[in-house]
Amino acid sequence: MTAALRLVIADDHVVVRAGLRALLEGEPDLEVVAEAGSGEEAVRLALELAPDVVLMDLRFGGNGHGLDGVDAVRRLAAESPGLPVVMLTSYSGRVDVVRALEAGARGYVLKAGPPEELFRGVRSAAAGGMGLAPEIVGDLVGQVVDLRSDLTQREKDVVRLMADGHSNRSIAGALFLSEATIKTHLVRIYRKLGVDNRAAAVSEAARRGFLDLTP
Repeated sequence: MTAALRLVIADDHVVVRAGLRALLEGEPDLEVVAEAGSGEEAVRLALELAPDVVLMDLRFGGNGHGLDGVDAVRRLAAESPGLPVVMLTSYSGRVDVVRALEAGARGYVLKAGPPEELFRGVRSAAAGGMGLAPEIVGDLVGQVVDLRSDLTQREKDVVRLMADGHSNRSIAGALFLSEATIKTHLVRIYRKLGVDNRAAAVSEAARRGFLDLTP
């Protein structure tokens, strides 16, 4: 018999977690191994337990403190690449969806949706696919592609400073960021531009019109 998929549920409402556990454990191939009540706890448990899928609430940190769901996904993507995370939320706004997917989420399921969508999202993410609720698929794919190929303003700032010959440490100081954050920006810049070094990144950014190299 195939082993059940091991899940971690992360939501700051106890009643929501209880309802999710009851639904998920009603399926023979799904097993909830832990629950988290905060973004920080979700990251800790996911790293400790290495589940097959993490179900992550989008709006952690709504009081302005702690990690929100997107921040937690971003941290997991950095510390445990390949761990599938499915966002669970009441919101279907494109901005939230794109932020979550860009951070590394592998699915986005609405809390108000039918249980079958939840199960499908979890199983699809575990199998290496994308678990997206039908309501939000639409023309989302094109939007995500556009986002991945464009540079954010912060990434443009990094490229501009690279073009001026600054080191990672110097860029970090100029932008009041850590060197680790600059390295993360560089990874994303290289991926978006399809390059693998600093000189190529500057050249490609200029070619695409993201960077004006005119003196």
